[in-house]
Amino acid sequence: MEKDYYKILGVEKSATQDEIKKAYYKLAHEHHPDKKGGNEARFKEVNEAYQTLSDKDKRSQYDQFGSSFNNQGGFGFNQNINWEDVMGGFGGGGIEDLFDIFGGAFGGQKQNKRDLRKGRNVEIGIDLELESILRPQERELRVMKNIRCSRCNGSGAEPGTSVRECVTCRGTGRIQQIKKTFLGTISQYTTCTECAGEGVKPEKPCNVCRGEGRVKGEERIRITIPAGVDNNQIIKVKGKGEAGKRGGEPGDLYIRIFIKPHSVFERRGDDIYLNQSITFSQAALGDKLKIPTLDKENLIIKIPAGLTDGNILKISRGGIPHFSGVSRGNLYIQLSLDIPDRLTKKQKEALEELKKQGL
Repeated sequence: MEKDYYKILGVEKSATQDEIKKAYYKLAHEHHPDKKGGNEARFKEVNEAYQTLSDKDKRSQYDQFGSSFNNQGGFGFNQNINWEDVMGGFGGGGIEDLFDIFGGAFGGQKQNKRDLRKGRNVEIGIDLELESILRPQERELRVMKNIRCSRCNGSGAEPGTSVRECVTCRGTGRIQQIKKTFLGTISQYTTCTECAGEGVKPEKPCNVCRGEGRVKGEERIRITIPAGVDNNQIIKVKGKGEAGKRGGEPGDLYIRIFIKPHSVFERRGDDIYLNQSITFSQAALGDKLKIPTLDKENLIIKIPAGLTDGNILKISRGGIPHFSGVSRGNLYIQLSLDIPDRLTKKQKEALEELKKQGL
């Protein structure tokens, strides 16, 4: 059954790359297997959709052929159409020669063969508690991606066979074509169709990966998250993206950090803010207060007499460590006067007495 990748991500077919990326982050965050209530099957499906729609070329092919476009013989052109019949020929050489001429003139730059085999980058998101970023931490991530084929060890060739130089292009990845056109004789280089421009081919393709050198699978990756990371920050792990084709260089892994909102503290940069209620007597006379901290230890502070509603107290180095690890932000305590809704008889009498004294 064909998969509707747009429907899976919940976006329109006309969606921009930013809209596709935003939808992916939301769904990956919601269905991640490590999250309580996560759905691994749904997470894999969302990841598969994003890997296709986030790539311009794959998306174009998908829009034409559907989710089975990898099995198509072409790249979006209907190979059954006879262009000579449609266009009536052109200059004796045919309209296909005209396409080749201009394709070679404007798009014929040689692509590095290593680039053709390089694996794609992968991006995932993880949730962190605000308290957890006070110190570096290790996490094990489960990443669904293309991984190295264990049968052929990434070579793409069946065990006991080898990867050989392409006999058609002699390892260059390109072939020369000489054509006669209405403009004269034209010599140009095109990508070798036998090896797809790679210059090499497995003698006998691996039975598991079909010569790709990689298969869909899960890899467990241990990473260290530095202290002080911020919401929406991205951490790069080199070489932990998708495996390259036939031993090509792997892509990189990009980890987007999501910091969960805290029930007590509000983060502003490396500083944190806390709202603390105080009574009228504490504001007027001063007192000692027990203040919670991100370190999960209560802090006893002395508040001076004569405070008013909205005053802010500063606790140096009570906030978030700077990402560089050099220093730490501050804790700011915003005081608010707590006026009770109901008073006891004694409280009313005491306040009446204070009122008579001008307080």
